[in-house]
Amino acid sequence: MEGVQFLINEEGEKISVLIDLSKWGDLWEDFHDMMVSRSRQDESEISWDELKADIEI
Repeated sequence: MEGVQFLINEEGEKISVLIDLSKWGDLWEDFHDMMVSRSRQDESEISWDELKADIEI
């Protein structure tokens, strides 16, 4: 696939990917957003009122 390269380990397994952001930048942004969302899925939730109270000085 043009604009995508894989790093392969000694066993021939794909372990990393290099993406041409000038070609695939929009797709990368979506992928990154999904990764951030998944990394936060186990965090506790707080209400809007609690958040406002925390940030008000």
